[in-house]
Amino acid sequence: MSNSSSITQFLLLPFTDTRELQLLHFWLFLGIYLAALLGNGLIITTIAWDQHLHTPMYFFLLNLALLDLGCISTILPKSMSNSLWDTRAISYSGCAAQVFLFLFFISAEFYILTVMSYDRYVAICKPLHYGTLLGSRACVHMAAAAWATGFLTALLHTANTFSLPLCKGNALGQFFCEIPQILKLSCSHSYLREPGLIVFSLLISFGCFVFIVVSYVQILRAVLRIPSEQGRHKAFSTCLPHLAVVSLFLSTGSFAYLKPPSISSPWLDLVVSVFYSVVPPAVNPLIYSMRNQELKESIRKGISWVFVDADKLAMTLQK
Repeated sequence: MSNSSSITQFLLLPFTDTRELQLLHFWLFLGIYLAALLGNGLIITTIAWDQHLHTPMYFFLLNLALLDLGCISTILPKSMSNSLWDTRAISYSGCAAQVFLFLFFISAEFYILTVMSYDRYVAICKPLHYGTLLGSRACVHMAAAAWATGFLTALLHTANTFSLPLCKGNALGQFFCEIPQILKLSCSHSYLREPGLIVFSLLISFGCFVFIVVSYVQILRAVLRIPSEQGRHKAFSTCLPHLAVVSLFLSTGSFAYLKPPSISSPWLDLVVSVFYSVVPPAVNPLIYSMRNQELKESIRKGISWVFVDADKLAMTLQK
């Protein structure tokens, strides 16, 4: 038996004990991580560089890309490092930092997605008031509120979780530090405080979910009233990427935490956790760039501009 004061590290759940498969896991996660860095980095750079994309929709998309980068960078590097060096260890402070950062980014991302649904609602249902309701100051305030709420949520959960005494070992049944797995190591009745905080967070999340659903019901009604087919297609094309990202985010996260215990197993939990923590940050840039012609064109121009400048520099050096 041990307590939290004597725990200096936690042991994460490995994907496999076979050395060859560990290296395969490393290369697979490295590929996913580089794809996420490239995709989100292109979106951030393109929106910051192209003046035509300095609109509320793309401002919130830039925030989403930043949060995706933070979320996947919190988890994957440590997991890849453990597979490469054949270890399971993560320090106590490293685990606390991982819990805080993951909760911060994932919570703020959900709040940003909620704000983005409001942006689409105003753009389609109240287009004449778009400039008034979503001015630059209002956009900054809403984005700042999403980040601040995510920070507060992560701080409360992390502080409460790591204030509990731990006496059931230090092995976690997950490939990254996660609050439910840490709570399983607790030997204190005060662990009931964390479910209380989780219920509070779920209520806020449910409120955001209801807001998103109501927004899209109103959007659907407004779009169906548009007389021209081209107008309906244009309206849908601006909403479908966001709706797809929200659906992916909520479906993977809900299944991870609400699946019946009867179908739970360490391997299934591991796979499901990858789908809700790793896949969305890597896939979101692809979803937005595939459905958004304006963004695709700006990315294409940016890449062409880089290559043209590189060619000019090479010719200059040759002279």
